[in-house]
Amino acid sequence: MGTKQVRLDESVYERIKRQKFDGETFSEAIDRLTDGYTLLDFAADLEGGPSAEERRAAIDAAEDAQREEMERLRE
Repeated sequence: MGTKQVRLDESVYERIKRQKFDGETFSEAIDRLTDGYTLLDFAADLEGGPSAEERRAAIDAAEDAQREEMERLRE
Protein backbone atom coordinates (compact mmCIF):
# COMPACT_ATOMS: atom_id res chain seq x y z
CA MET A 1 0.00 0.00 0.00
CA GLY A 2 1.37 3.38 -0.98
CA THR A 3 1.19 6.65 0.87
CA LYS A 4 0.24 10.19 -0.10
CA GLN A 5 0.90 13.51 1.49
CA VAL A 6 -2.05 15.82 2.02
CA ARG A 7 -2.29 19.40 3.16
CA LEU A 8 -4.76 20.20 5.94
CA ASP A 9 -5.79 23.51 7.40
CA GLU A 10 -4.66 23.72 11.03
CA SER A 11 -8.27 23.78 12.21
CA VAL A 12 -9.02 20.52 10.35
CA TYR A 13 -5.84 18.92 11.69
CA GLU A 14 -6.76 19.89 15.27
CA ARG A 15 -10.32 18.59 14.84
CA ILE A 16 -9.02 15.21 13.65
CA LYS A 17 -6.40 15.16 16.39
CA ARG A 18 -9.12 15.68 19.05
CA GLN A 19 -11.20 12.83 17.61
CA LYS A 20 -8.28 10.44 17.14
CA PHE A 21 -8.13 7.50 19.56
CA ASP A 22 -4.97 6.75 21.53
CA GLY A 23 -2.76 4.48 19.45
CA GLU A 24 -4.66 5.30 16.26
CA THR A 25 -2.77 6.77 13.32
CA PHE A 26 -4.07 9.84 11.51
CA SER A 27 -4.73 7.62 8.51
CA GLU A 28 -6.81 5.24 10.64
CA ALA A 29 -8.69 8.15 12.23
CA ILE A 30 -9.48 9.74 8.87
CA ASP A 31 -10.62 6.38 7.51
CA ARG A 32 -12.89 5.86 10.53
CA LEU A 33 -14.27 9.41 10.40
CA THR A 34 -14.99 9.30 6.67
CA ASP A 35 -16.35 5.78 6.29
CA GLY A 36 -19.41 7.07 4.43
CA TYR A 37 -22.04 6.11 7.00
CA THR A 38 -24.79 8.68 6.47
CA LEU A 39 -27.96 9.75 8.23
CA LEU A 40 -29.86 7.79 5.60
CA ASP A 41 -27.90 4.68 6.57
CA PHE A 42 -28.72 5.38 10.21
CA ALA A 43 -32.42 5.80 9.42
CA ALA A 44 -32.43 2.53 7.49
CA ASP A 45 -30.82 0.79 10.48
CA LEU A 46 -33.65 2.05 12.70
CA GLU A 47 -36.40 0.55 10.56
CA GLY A 48 -38.08 -2.37 12.28
CA GLY A 49 -36.33 -1.65 15.56
CA PRO A 50 -37.64 -0.18 18.79
CA SER A 51 -39.82 2.93 18.57
CA ALA A 52 -38.51 6.34 19.59
CA GLU A 53 -40.53 6.06 22.81
CA GLU A 54 -38.97 2.68 23.60
CA ARG A 55 -35.49 4.04 22.91
CA ARG A 56 -36.16 7.07 25.14
CA ALA A 57 -37.43 4.79 27.93
CA ALA A 58 -34.27 2.67 27.67
CA ILE A 59 -32.07 5.77 27.83
CA ASP A 60 -34.01 7.12 30.82
CA ALA A 61 -33.73 3.77 32.62
CA ALA A 62 -29.97 3.66 31.99
CA GLU A 63 -29.56 7.22 33.28
CA ASP A 64 -31.62 6.41 36.39
CA ALA A 65 -29.49 3.33 37.06
CA GLN A 66 -26.33 5.38 36.61
CA ARG A 67 -27.59 8.05 39.05
CA GLU A 68 -28.47 5.36 41.60
CA GLU A 69 -25.02 3.82 41.25
CA MET A 70 -23.36 7.22 41.71
CA GLU A 71 -25.42 7.82 44.85
CA ARG A 72 -24.48 4.38 46.18
CA LEU A 73 -20.79 5.07 45.56
CA ARG A 74 -21.01 8.42 47.37
CA GLU A 75 -22.29 6.72 50.53
